[in-house]
Amino acid sequence: MTYVLQTGDAGADRLRLLARVKWPSTDALLHRVGLREGMRCLDVGCGIGEVSLELARRVGPRGQVVGIDAEEGFIARARQAALSRGLSAEFQIGRADTLTVHAPFDLVYARFLLSHLPDPAHAIARMAEATRSDGFVVIEDIDFAGHFCHPACPAFDRYVVLYQAVVRRNGGDPCIGPRLLELCLDAGLRDARMDLVQPTFSQGEGKRVAAVTMQQIGNAVVSAGLATMAEIDKVVTDLEAFAAADRSILSLPRIFQVWGRPR
Repeated sequence: MTYVLQTGDAGADRLRLLARVKWPSTDALLHRVGLREGMRCLDVGCGIGEVSLELARRVGPRGQVVGIDAEEGFIARARQAALSRGLSAEFQIGRADTLTVHAPFDLVYARFLLSHLPDPAHAIARMAEATRSDGFVVIEDIDFAGHFCHPACPAFDRYVVLYQAVVRRNGGDPCIGPRLLELCLDAGLRDARMDLVQPTFSQGEGKRVAAVTMQQIGNAVVSAGLATMAEIDKVVTDLEAFAAADRSILSLPRIFQVWGRPR
């Protein structure tokens, strides 16, 4: 897997932005599956740990939260955030496809990870193996083609096309969302359920996600020969102007939420 988005400080800033604008729907999902004090939780592909730390806040000192991510810089930032916020969460360098645990978790969660993986089915199977039989595997991921904006914006349309193209070029599936329920059933999850959310913004920082994401995939897009940097810069500039307009509306991708219990 080649991650098409930036890491480092810029990548961390984007993840913080995304965590803020996405948290209300993730919070509702975790409430629905019964997140409570004392649970043991694993956040797979945790990035800088924003969801992991919210999990730690909810499960309290009697619970346990472990976050894993392949990016060492993100893990370092997650550990620092845990210290600065006084939250007990453990962060480890690791990958979903080589996931190993010594004891099963009550909740194993992944958000916006599987769309980047060449073999998401294997990752789901490993997540199920890490979950207690009475626990939950919980997944959120995207159908990137499901974006919309109003009024029409050619730069937004180009962004949606380029993101899908570069993720596919790197072995992922940017439109994995509709497949998630089937993948979970194939992995043997029982009582599998799904929901669909699409955060949409007429004001506020949620309108910035498209421009920030376009900027961060720029190098990968150019390296793949899908566009020039001059075009990337123009798309970013146009997206920023569109987001700043008083009457414009921008959405995140359609986000599929799927959860179930392992057999």
